[in-house]
Amino acid sequence: MTTREAMPYDLVIVGGGPAGLSAAIRAKQEAAAKGLELSVCVLEKGSEIGAHILSGAVFDPQALDELLPDWRALDCPMGEVPVTENHHWILGEAKAYEFPHALLPSFMNNAGTYTGSLGNFCRWLAGQAEALGVEIFPGFAAAEVLFHDDGSVKGVATGDMGVAKDGSHKDSYQPGLELHAKYTFFAEGVRGHLSKQLIRRFDLAKDSQPQVYGIGIKELWDANPAEHVPGKVIHTQGWPLTDANGGGFIYHQANGQIALGFVVWLNYSNPYLSPFDEMQRWKTHPAIRKMLEGGRRVSYGARAINDGGWQSVPKLTFPGGALIGCSAGFVNVPRIKGSHTAMKTGMMAAEAAVEAIASQRQNDELLAYGKAYEASWVYEELRLVRNTLPAVEKFGNMLGTLIAGVTMWAEHLGLRMPFTLGHHPDHEQLKRKETVQKIVYPKPDGVISFDKLTSVFLSNTNHEEDQPVHLTLKDPSVPVAINLPLYDEPAQRYCPAGVYEIVGQDVGEPRLQINAQNCVHCKTCDIKDPTQNIEWVVPEGGGGPNYPNM
Repeated sequence: MTTREAMPYDLVIVGGGPAGLSAAIRAKQEAAAKGLELSVCVLEKGSEIGAHILSGAVFDPQALDELLPDWRALDCPMGEVPVTENHHWILGEAKAYEFPHALLPSFMNNAGTYTGSLGNFCRWLAGQAEALGVEIFPGFAAAEVLFHDDGSVKGVATGDMGVAKDGSHKDSYQPGLELHAKYTFFAEGVRGHLSKQLIRRFDLAKDSQPQVYGIGIKELWDANPAEHVPGKVIHTQGWPLTDANGGGFIYHQANGQIALGFVVWLNYSNPYLSPFDEMQRWKTHPAIRKMLEGGRRVSYGARAINDGGWQSVPKLTFPGGALIGCSAGFVNVPRIKGSHTAMKTGMMAAEAAVEAIASQRQNDELLAYGKAYEASWVYEELRLVRNTLPAVEKFGNMLGTLIAGVTMWAEHLGLRMPFTLGHHPDHEQLKRKETVQKIVYPKPDGVISFDKLTSVFLSNTNHEEDQPVHLTLKDPSVPVAINLPLYDEPAQRYCPAGVYEIVGQDVGEPRLQINAQNCVHCKTCDIKDPTQNIEWVVPEGGGGPNYPNM
């Protein structure tokens, strides 16, 4: 048995996104205020901070104002482009209709927000953390949770490097590291591999609704200067989706670039629906095509999004650790924002941990974090909009949007709705293939619309080819024995990276081929597979996309 080196820290944080980095900074700030020496480590599975970060993004600076009040004077890239125009379009097949913002509660207005690259923001945030003494290790994927004999979390172990596909050790083999901590925070983002295990082990979701998700697919374009309006923000709903929910975004950002993307809620029922192809079709709408013509697509990526909201947030703490950010799910769906809430949860958890360590405690449950959340503006912000998404799910796009608007206005005006609508797991929603109409998508033109493999190339995705496949099947027979005859194996379509293919059908020997090296780590397969047979685990550290400016 290989012996792993162990490194002790006061606080270990798994994930270098907005929540994890904010927690690290706040921990150092609180420790300094108490005259306490505190060792803090951040593990990031991407090749660098920001490599796996993907968001629109329109950024609410509320949490950043609390974390680093002078951030505007510190060359923060997120402050470059304030939002100057705010539009909401309802799309028909050929026309776009402006929805009047006066009909929306004031919290839906983007006044005071900024648009830019969340990846670049995280790179900047990492610099602020390192200046405070935080140790950041990119390229190290936390692969295992470690436990004390009493069942409390002890820390994490990084994955072994240099393991071949057959499990043997290559010449480059290096065993993983153990990182032991007084408290360990899990900030892995949506559907985190270790967070999912902890939710099960400690039954953290027993009192909450099921988490539900969307898949967001994003492209970055160098825009035609004549079409670029810095600070212009557009959200769309309607076409091309008919029997599914979701919508698009178009953000005019710095350096003459437009970030645009399309989100499909993963509660859709037609197994022939392809979120990627819906996004490509959406771009051909005349109002959107006009903004893209004369421009050039320069980047591509995809990521799942927590959509469950207030009623789907699990218990946040367990002995020795906590869930922060999107590992627990704090996205405000109608506002289409979650970075500010993720950051604040990281800050609250850090405050609780430093207080515990200052009191000579360790590995117990940080109950103060859960109490702080329930008293915070994050809790209140999510509570106000808790019925928005399930209303649209239950009553459809038109009636559901109307009902959602009424409930948001009522809550905003202080009339608390006496009910909270629930959710149903996304993987249970698919209908059998013979009961639905097959969707035929137009072929990409290579100018406005593109194919999956060309798109994946722009994500700079790379995995060491000779390593164990990180997209594991609990039962290898299920894709052909169940998913293919019932749903025409929907993994071929819900994956936005062409990872899953059914091959051999032409000779009567179908099998599922997994092109794991294409994986952009969006987690959609782990969520939407109807039999829950696919288990996403971390690949070798540093693998996956390398998003620039996303």
